[in-house]
Amino acid sequence: MDDFWPTLWLTLRLATLTTALLLVVGVPLAYALAFRRFPLRPVLAAVVSLPLVLPPTVLGFYLLLAFSPAHVPGRWLLDWFGVSVNFTFAGILIGSVLYSLPFMVQPVQAAFDSFPRSMIEASHTLGKSHWQTLRHVILPNIRPALLSGIVLSFAHTIGEFGVILMIGGNIPGETRVASIAIYDKVEDLKYAAANRYALVLLLISFADFVRVAAGAEPVCEKQVVLRKR
Repeated sequence: MDDFWPTLWLTLRLATLTTALLLVVGVPLAYALAFRRFPLRPVLAAVVSLPLVLPPTVLGFYLLLAFSPAHVPGRWLLDWFGVSVNFTFAGILIGSVLYSLPFMVQPVQAAFDSFPRSMIEASHTLGKSHWQTLRHVILPNIRPALLSGIVLSFAHTIGEFGVILMIGGNIPGETRVASIAIYDKVEDLKYAAANRYALVLLLISFADFVRVAAGAEPVCEKQVVLRKR
């Protein structure tokens, strides 16, 4: 039975959920790293950036150990919730979020760092709170960076291999994503089947980056209109 479409759907579902979670987690992290000064900031910045240089199998291995019943996080999840994360979709989702975190945080943090502080001060002068300034002034003007983070996170997730294989294995319909399917097909010398997966991933990634290039625009002060209520 051909598992092409179920595998592709699982891959796209994983990438979509990972990207959505990274938006929720990554934007506040980027804001904290750009605008806040606290003692552990260098440590947090290093942890966020670590997946860029850390081999994915290393991250996957430590996640596999952490979520096993023999260690505290895995035992806690099993005792309190009856949940085992390893070799499940939830496990590869957690691994994907951690491994793709810098691809969301770094473009957004760079946009925050370069955002004109004069605009923020003007917003505060007009009585806007920090939340209102972030929502109505900063975020609308860093849309290209947000788009870059979304596309990079999505494209990076659909190409993940090492982390997913370590923590999720190769279970059809549960953890078997397109990148693992490509490897399996090549091992079996089924190059035509491998090409189907590879071509789809190539086209998705190419379309994503074309969208970024088309939507990129610089941040400038003329883009912001502040109204005093």
